Amino acid sequence: MRDFAVTWDYRCPFARNFAEHVLLGQTDAGDAWQVRWVPFSLNQTKVAEGDLDVWDDPEMAGARMAVEVGIAVRDGWPDAFPEVHRALFAARHDQGRDIRDHDVVADVLTAHGLDADKVFNVVLDCGPRDTFRAEHEAAVRDHRVFGVPTVIAGDQAVFIRLVDRPGSDATKARRTVERCLDLVTGWTNLNEFKHTSIPH
Repeated sequence: MRDFAVTWDYRCPFARNFAEHVLLGQTDAGDAWQVRWVPFSLNQTKVAEGDLDVWDDPEMAGARMAVEVGIAVRDGWPDAFPEVHRALFAARHDQGRDIRDHDVVADVLTAHGLDADKVFNVVLDCGPRDTFRAEHEAAVRDHRVFGVPTVIAGDQAVFIRLVDRPGSDATKARRTVERCLDLVTGWTNLNEFKHTSIPH
């Protein structure tokens, strides 16, 4: 059994790449993987000391919205979460849509068979915002997470950037994620390994 967590923020293209590998790889891995998706706010990492946290700042409501919707779907409609999760990343990075826009996010929900009003009512009740805060702060406190995507397995947490996307190859996606997990848990002596350029 592979038991791990992955942080996400829909703003990050590398979080999109890793999420696609995990979501597709899980279709190949099935019950061999237990994956937890942990929301993380890149905006919160930029809040200056003494300023309002992202969760308390009404001007940041739009910036929080897509992740809060993702949390609402993850916790309330878990069967729909994988496709909605993938689609929110796609709306931002493939389609260039503004996921701070209510109608854009509502379109994603409706396209995947959900009642957008019901999901947004959950968000408006503030439960997802409280969850967002709690899970972000726990990731920082317990694992010193600073960005996305970070993979958390056991007591190890590693920030990982994959430059490619898996396409439709579920076997490749599974092997890629498992190779990353092997490094996360099996070779803790490796702290940093970064190519100086990315081949095109």
